[in-house]
Amino acid sequence: MLLFLATIREFLNHRLYVNHKETIVITVGIVLAVILSFIITWIVLRFLKRIITRKLPKPDKEKFTSVFSFTKWIIYTIVLLITLDNVGVNVTAIFAASAALLVGVGLALQTFFQDIISGTFILLDRTVGVNDIIEVEGKVGRVESINLRTTKAVTIDNKVLIIPNHKFLASVVFNWTQNGSITRESVTVGVAYGSDVELVKQLLIEAASTTPNVLKQPEPLVLFTDFADSALNFKLIFTVNDSFQGAVPQSDVRFKINQLFKENNIIIPFPQRDVNLYTQNT
Repeated sequence: MLLFLATIREFLNHRLYVNHKETIVITVGIVLAVILSFIITWIVLRFLKRIITRKLPKPDKEKFTSVFSFTKWIIYTIVLLITLDNVGVNVTAIFAASAALLVGVGLALQTFFQDIISGTFILLDRTVGVNDIIEVEGKVGRVESINLRTTKAVTIDNKVLIIPNHKFLASVVFNWTQNGSITRESVTVGVAYGSDVELVKQLLIEAASTTPNVLKQPEPLVLFTDFADSALNFKLIFTVNDSFQGAVPQSDVRFKINQLFKENNIIIPFPQRDVNLYTQNT
């Protein structure tokens, strides 16, 4: 029995790695201790995840899973350091030996960690959610999925936007649907000086009211915005129930305005300039 225990002890103390100063010694026993601690940690984390997500609704469960997938690696790292310290490994020496490497890796992964931290904030504070329509740096898309590092959105022309999550912290983000899918859209148009402005207002309201996908309530609104150089400018404001498809009813309204203006002899002018020529008698 004593011989067996001595053999086991010798096996566990067998050195797998020793640096030249012998400040870092890795033995079979240390490797087995790390593996055992990882297995125990994995079992505990899996149990906790199952308990926490058991009664969560599906959207919250997906958010928790995304955050959990990042957090567990931090826990594994902490467990590794604690285990190494408890079995007698000089953790400080390991950090000192790899300081330059860690600095280089940290700089290289700076944006990566920014994306992960931003993704965690997005998932927790719910400023952006799946199916929201967002505008980031002039690009508009419907959010399909939110991951820790990137957010995937699909544009109206079915192109996929892969947005690094740090953009949501560093840029101004418009969430078109956080207050609901109903949004106000507008179309601007100019008419020639001398036009019947009351008739113009009536035709603009008719154009919006008779266009599909434009809501009847609230009613369309016409604003007389400016006496411009070549035209009287108007702005037609109307409401749609799908902001992601907002460009389609805007186009339909413009077609209708053009038709009604032609039928009622309302002229949409182009820029004009008066040029006076002077001749000098010699």
